[in-house]
Amino acid sequence: MTAVETARDKVIADEVKSLVKFGIPKAMAQQMVAARFQQRVGGEEGESSEAEPAAWPDMS
Repeated sequence: MTAVETARDKVIADEVKSLVKFGIPKAMAQQMVAARFQQRVGGEEGESSEAEPAAWPDMS
């Protein structure tokens, strides 16, 4: 289980780093990535098609 958590933390850190390169403040980037990660985890538990629009409401 520790390897999974370590891999997850690395993916999150890489996504935050990428967003910061685009000029997004680090704190905001961390919040965005955390929100997306939580949406994906919730979506994997059975809400596959309905979780997508909730993850990106501002893109409609």
